[in-house]
Amino acid sequence: MRKNSMKNTRINGEVQRVLAEVIRGEIKDPRISPLTSVVAVEVAPDLKTAKAWISVYGDEQVIADTLEGLKSAEGYIKNQLAKKINLRNTPEIRFIVDESIAYGVRMSKLIDDVISNDNREA
Repeated sequence: MRKNSMKNTRINGEVQRVLAEVIRGEIKDPRISPLTSVVAVEVAPDLKTAKAWISVYGDEQVIADTLEGLKSAEGYIKNQLAKKINLRNTPEIRFIVDESIAYGVRMSKLIDDVISNDNREA
């Protein structure tokens, strides 16, 4: 199975949907921020591993606590994935913090600052 095949794309989307559902509604760990979203999922072609990019709203401590909570709940999450998605293998999930939203907000603020400084000088 090629990396970008239709089957793999569908599996990625389905795993992302179920993962978001489980994180949002079923995990009761207080370390996991309620403002956590699953941005993207990439399942390996052999279905053994998956990378899940998550976005967490908050400071560095909130992000670290959320990652710690997700890592401790990996077994439960994998069990729920196995129940809800019928795959040959249930992938081991590795959570990665997605910084793209924070980066975009930071860049937008810098652009606004440059524009406001330019308007003051004119």
